[in-house]
Amino acid sequence: MQSFEQSMLTLITDTSTQLSPDVREAIDKATAKEDSGTRAALALTRITENIQMAKEKVSPICQDTGMPTFIVHVPVGANQLIMEQAIKNAIATATKQGKLRSNSVDSLTGENTGDNLGEGTPVIHFHQWEKDYIDVRLILKGGGCENKNIQYSLPTELEGLGRAGRDLDGIRKCILHSIYQAQGQGCSAGFIGVGIGGDRTTGYELAKQQLFRHVDDVNQNEDLAKLEAYILEKGNTLGIGTMGFGGNTTLLGCKIGVNNRLPASFFVSVAYNCWAFRRQGVTIDPATGTIQSWLYKEERPKVATKSKEEAEDESSNRQVVLTTPITEEQIRDLKVGDVVVINGLIHTGRDALHKYLMDHESPVDLEGSVIYHCGPVMLKDEAGKWHVKAAGPTTSIREEPYQSDIIKKFGMKVVIGKGGMGAKTLKGLQEHGAVYLNAIGGAAQYYAECIKDVESVDFLNFGVPEAMWHLQVENFAAIVTMDSHGNSLHADVDKTSLEKLAQYKETVFK
Repeated sequence: MQSFEQSMLTLITDTSTQLSPDVREAIDKATAKEDSGTRAALALTRITENIQMAKEKVSPICQDTGMPTFIVHVPVGANQLIMEQAIKNAIATATKQGKLRSNSVDSLTGENTGDNLGEGTPVIHFHQWEKDYIDVRLILKGGGCENKNIQYSLPTELEGLGRAGRDLDGIRKCILHSIYQAQGQGCSAGFIGVGIGGDRTTGYELAKQQLFRHVDDVNQNEDLAKLEAYILEKGNTLGIGTMGFGGNTTLLGCKIGVNNRLPASFFVSVAYNCWAFRRQGVTIDPATGTIQSWLYKEERPKVATKSKEEAEDESSNRQVVLTTPITEEQIRDLKVGDVVVINGLIHTGRDALHKYLMDHESPVDLEGSVIYHCGPVMLKDEAGKWHVKAAGPTTSIREEPYQSDIIKKFGMKVVIGKGGMGAKTLKGLQEHGAVYLNAIGGAAQYYAECIKDVESVDFLNFGVPEAMWHLQVENFAAIVTMDSHGNSLHADVDKTSLEKLAQYKETVFK
């Protein structure tokens, strides 16, 4: 087993930097059917560019490499203790190499371990079987989509859909509602795995297991096969679209599994996964530890998609170039739908920084500045210079309790993130002359390319993702989705998608 650790490092690297052909095919099909010139078409074009850039650079597709979760099937007699240690060694090496972001945080102290190792991380599930080879599967599911997981206890009342009972139709309603509630915060268009039954723990585990199925496989259970097809069709009529911008594609795949349950409990658990659907698997020779085969590498027919020029053709989105620091007059001129291109100095800030700034002063002047909700992947060279390896946006709604107050306190003019923010922030943007820009979630390589220099960093004690990075950018493009006049694309899409959801209130599966 001397090669097992290297095989695991190869698996981790491939999973982080490349999408499997079945996932890529689903994204290409979505791109092909999106209307040219729309916000969704622009977003899908950037996503496609990002996928290719990550593959060529062998760098993370998305900066949030999530909680590495392994499912390992081993022959009788295999030493699981040695294998577990080899996997952990490979995780630490991949983190050091910038293939994974350091995501393991002490839940009580907030301290980041820096190597993705700690109590409960990574997640490794071992299963014994009578086959003569090792099967290792890995999923990297980021926090943004993990936060949109949801579990229902039937019977229940659902917004827009009414009562969901303990039957197949109640399950149908729960799954449709799970798509609606994710909106753009989980980096739609997305994939969902559904677990019916079990208890609260095994229900979620079953749901995540469904994400290891191929995108185009057919459920062996006839009723569930019909339900999967129904959900995929109807989910794409809700109009949520890529990044929650509206559009023709909201859902790229739906897989459903079922377990027995207790008489008193009926859970429907949904594991939501973003378009950056990073899962891969290998078979391993138990004698040598070398990779025998890959499990998700089957080539697919190439899907004809629009060129970048075709996707952006006849775009009605106005483009505005801004250089920091930015004035209130410039902000008041912007409206929802404008594409803003930023040049100059911007600052990253996530949960730890927002909490800190509520009670402390900023280490830098933020008047007229840009705050970017981002936890980048960073590497330091031998000379001590930091370099950005991946830098896409994180989900902004977590900063809703702080954002308006921080805008008022420090005079920042632009907030960049993904998924939008709520009523309190929208009011703050209007009162203080600021704007929210939605960057393309998961497009970590596309945005890293826009970062020309790391000027400095503060609060490294928060951990690399939560530190405040001061970055010089060029041609950093994002879309105005909340302006300083009280308009919010996110609120509009939420309202219209809820109205469309309500059309599926009546019983379908008896």
